[in-house]
Amino acid sequence: MNDFPEARKPAYQLTIDFGNEIGIRKSSAQITVHYKKEDLVHRQIIAVVNFPKKQIGKFMSECLVLGAIGKEGDVILLAPDFKIENGLRIG
Repeated sequence: MNDFPEARKPAYQLTIDFGNEIGIRKSSAQITVHYKKEDLVHRQIIAVVNFPKKQIGKFMSECLVLGAIGKEGDVILLAPDFKIENGLRIG
């Protein structure tokens, strides 16, 4: 996990483990208002992997991290309530 100073709004560059079948994907997320980098390590989140990759500056985002966007533009990550296997389908 790294800061992403090239992004238009404050963001982190994330490395996400989707399990053996999908593997590791990278994404960026504007989640700096509510989350510190160290709080995100080993945290399970919900993300979409079947979207096209997106170039953001010099960084290639390979998946879309999902979150609820507040009135001020702050993002709250969507996450499972219980620990589950990485890479399960969303339904």
